[in-house]
Amino acid sequence: MSAIARSKSRIFSIISRSNRRFYSTEPLKEPIISSSSLLKDQPQPSQNPPEPSGTQKNSWSFLKYSVIAAVTGGVATAGYATYAYTSDEIEDKTKSLRESAKYTVGDDASALDKFQALLYSSAMTVPAKLVEFYIELRRLTEDQVRGFSEPTSDKLLPDLHPLEQHVFTLVLDLSETLIYSDWKRDRGWRTFKRPGVDAFLEHLAQYFEIVVYSDQLSMYVDPVIERLDPKHCIRYRLSRGETRYEDGKHYRDLYKLNRDPSRIIYLSGHALESSLQPENCVEIKPWKGEADDTVLLDLIPFLEYVAKHRPADIRTVLASYQGRDIPKEFIERSKEHQRRMQEQKQHGRLWRR
Repeated sequence: MSAIARSKSRIFSIISRSNRRFYSTEPLKEPIISSSSLLKDQPQPSQNPPEPSGTQKNSWSFLKYSVIAAVTGGVATAGYATYAYTSDEIEDKTKSLRESAKYTVGDDASALDKFQALLYSSAMTVPAKLVEFYIELRRLTEDQVRGFSEPTSDKLLPDLHPLEQHVFTLVLDLSETLIYSDWKRDRGWRTFKRPGVDAFLEHLAQYFEIVVYSDQLSMYVDPVIERLDPKHCIRYRLSRGETRYEDGKHYRDLYKLNRDPSRIIYLSGHALESSLQPENCVEIKPWKGEADDTVLLDLIPFLEYVAKHRPADIRTVLASYQGRDIPKEFIERSKEHQRRMQEQKQHGRLWRR
């Protein structure tokens, strides 16, 4: 009996423990999960930022293309203005725009009018400042460019002596007019004097103020003149720094010589191509080494006649020879003049009889 009682009590104890486990009011204890395990189980966040919505994309695109269009339009307008107008014209045309940034109303104006004036002035400030910046930048650029394209001075030659005011100025080109430079593989560069150049310079130096005006650099011109003119018949020499640079070419500006334009003759193998004053030009055949050339010697009678008779305006005389060979035409006119003089003498003798 004791054994049976012990078995029953054991069974009741097991049942009672099972009842306590299922009906206990104590909270169940869950196992602790580490943070690393939680991170492993969670989905990984994306490394890229979230894409903007459609409205944000449209706003940003509109702003971006508006800025690009404004910059492109501004550059195009500035480029056209630079091409079509001078700085003074642009300054005059934009005067009202620049003054609009200073728009004000009187003290007796209403608060609304003052506010509107403030808004208008503020809106026009940026365009006005940009225009002022463009004008200032353009003037600065033009000043820099002018230093390279304009002659070094407005008076390239010193004043004539009072006793020489009647003297004509004979301006001579250098290359293919007085000399010719040639290069060959076996000997390199060599410079040749044009036939008759010594007699030409020495004879005409008695009547003219002779000036050499070249578009070559002075480091080339000076040594050549020293060897070409040992008797110093050439009074002045001008080089590239005294030319005017336009459209990729160096032009001789005869009005910068500080001489009366009616007393200037420019002689060159490329006179009409290299001078800004074609009315003062005598264009001759360019010399390229021909041994039988006589152009300079043939011109001496005409130039000597001009220097002695001193026409009021040499430009009128040269215009009468336009399109003609001056030495030949001068000989023909001289013969015709002598014929007329001879006829007058004969008529005078007939009257005396």
